[in-house]
Amino acid sequence: MRRDSALSSGPADVGEAAPDGEPSTSTVEGVARRSAVAEEQEFLDLATARRDTLADHLQTELSAEPRDAVERARQRMLRQQHDELRRAREGLVFGRLDGLDGSVRHVGRIGLRNDGEDGEPLLVDWRAPAARPFYTATAVDPQGQARRRHIRTTGSAVVGVDDEPLDGTMTADLVGEGALLAALDQRRTGRMSTAISTLQREQDDIIRAEATGPLIVQGGPGTGKTVVALHRVAYLLFAHRAMADQAVLVLGPSPRFLQYISQVLPALGETAVVAATCDTLLTGIRVARDESRPLAEIKGRALWQPALENYVTSLLPRPRELKLRWQGEFYVITAATVAQALASAVQGRPYHRARAAFAEQLHHLLTEAVVEQREALMDEMEEGFEDILARVDRGMRQDEPHPGRTPTGSDVDGLFSDDEIEDLRHRIAEDTAIARFVEAWWPTLDAESLLSDFLTDRALLTRFAPQLSPQEITAVSSEPTPWASSDIPLLDALADLLGEVDAPQPQGEFVADRARRQRGWVYGHVVIDEAQELSEMQWHMVLRRCPSRSITAVGDIDQAEAAHHHTSWAQAVRAAFGDRWTAAELTICYRTPREVMDLTEPVLKKAGSRNTPPRAVRSAGITPWELTVTPAELADTAAQALRQLRQRWQGGTVGVIAPAERVADLLAVLSDVPVLTATESKGLEWDATLLVDPDRIAAEPRGWNRLYVALTRCTQELGQLILTRQPPPLGRLRPGHPGHPIA
Repeated sequence: MRRDSALSSGPADVGEAAPDGEPSTSTVEGVARRSAVAEEQEFLDLATARRDTLADHLQTELSAEPRDAVERARQRMLRQQHDELRRAREGLVFGRLDGLDGSVRHVGRIGLRNDGEDGEPLLVDWRAPAARPFYTATAVDPQGQARRRHIRTTGSAVVGVDDEPLDGTMTADLVGEGALLAALDQRRTGRMSTAISTLQREQDDIIRAEATGPLIVQGGPGTGKTVVALHRVAYLLFAHRAMADQAVLVLGPSPRFLQYISQVLPALGETAVVAATCDTLLTGIRVARDESRPLAEIKGRALWQPALENYVTSLLPRPRELKLRWQGEFYVITAATVAQALASAVQGRPYHRARAAFAEQLHHLLTEAVVEQREALMDEMEEGFEDILARVDRGMRQDEPHPGRTPTGSDVDGLFSDDEIEDLRHRIAEDTAIARFVEAWWPTLDAESLLSDFLTDRALLTRFAPQLSPQEITAVSSEPTPWASSDIPLLDALADLLGEVDAPQPQGEFVADRARRQRGWVYGHVVIDEAQELSEMQWHMVLRRCPSRSITAVGDIDQAEAAHHHTSWAQAVRAAFGDRWTAAELTICYRTPREVMDLTEPVLKKAGSRNTPPRAVRSAGITPWELTVTPAELADTAAQALRQLRQRWQGGTVGVIAPAERVADLLAVLSDVPVLTATESKGLEWDATLLVDPDRIAAEPRGWNRLYVALTRCTQELGQLILTRQPPPLGRLRPGHPGHPIA
């Protein structure tokens, strides 16, 4: 798929001769290619030297001891800049734009300025507006560019260039096709790499889209959903610096997936990021129990949000007359006054914050009552009531002025000064007896204990979740702790409704550390991968962490395997967003070869899909193969097939996908290779996939969706082991790899 009109060179172009029919470097074209590589090598050396100079300068500044908070804040900023420079060793420069006006701009992972007073850009950051034509310019819309050059590097060496004239002579869909296909053909390492040099226009449009509300991106397998999501994080943090002060939350489907993507954002220079799964968002809470899919579906419904809200509201104290004791005297706060204070304290506050607000008002009310009663007693004393005078004397002795204090206010004329009133209120607020009274009337609640009590009480479930049938209530109330995955959003909702008892001030140098430790942290943006798996309650969990709705969710509704029944994005997000969200779509499959994608259409139809499969743009030249075996032959055949796949894809990766019931047995005979269920493989990719017993996967819940996932994990070769109860005569091989895959 290399364009004849493009100047393209690869690693072989810098040697004596190029394989596979490429021209020798002794030809005129070869000399031109070597010249282009040498030209870009010279620029890479210049940019590298400039980066090193800046890093050394920052290191010198960081060696000084900060004298105050301002200098400490400045050093944090400098340290982030230094870390960004240090990480930009690989792929520092990867592109160049030659303008129609004769200008030349190089594009790279970070921005660098020339050493001089003018400070002109030496290297344009890929996230900057000036770099956008590198991803979006086409021959039809050149955007002022005459040529785009993709520069391929290994370490500090330029190993190839791929030139694209933008003068109307090229009409293909892909930007930098040579560079893109070279990247796609590279061996997989088990960790996702950055793709900033090969982003395509539809991907870049999503990456740079406005962050004004929920953006839901539909994309089939291999369309670069995860790449788009993570590069969008990097772009937003670059374009909206204030967002870094709040951090960005990246939600993935599993810890394995988070490990897979763990190097992407740091490599792009972004550290204000918290990565988690929905199960790990609550610090100190661990999922320790599996549960049935029907029960998970029940607990994932949006009905739990209002149910829990109404339940917590029912736990608020009811207005009544309060009788408080202070300094041996009783003071009455009327029911009407208490009702007014309650209404003012609640006002949308969480349970514990409302209690704190009410306690503060109660301290004021008691202070007023004490002052009024004391001053009234003083008035009566002046009228000659001797018995009252004796009571006042006792009270005054208990409330003795501090030694050495000059008598003022009530000491002289019975009227309290402002300072005395404030001092009295302060002492009331710190009084342990008053605190015990408030605790008894408005008790502190624990979210875990409260949820456990709620979920196991049929009467409470019937009262607050009337949408549930008696059978569903029985199913919910019969499941005790420890917590299952579907309990986490309910626990999060309840913890949010209760609020913190004493909200601690987050500590830590980096914003991500502070955000990670604080459940109620409000993020600047949330990115969700495999978003089709989220239940309605998990969507609420996301919305609580980003009430601004600055959310990017990517996924494939056709790969949904969760227990919920959503088959469209509108159904999936309606409970959280209504119709206030924007849809986008990725239509081109870059990862999965055409030979494999051709197998997916009938699977999608059986899954009930209403979407068009993405269009594959590359061929691996390897037809997917199938081998029929009996259950008794499975272990040996799988081990043998795996050995040969690993030999063929040395330096890359091979993965095994099997039905859940067969994973343990296969792990016992297959070493040093991931053996996963279809669900666990979601979001991952390998050079080759060995798919075991696909018919059994299709028979699992949402099985056709799971099979669609399993089929599309490879970048090169797919082999399937089909199980049969009848022993085949020789082992049936249906269209397959050249030569029998099993020797």
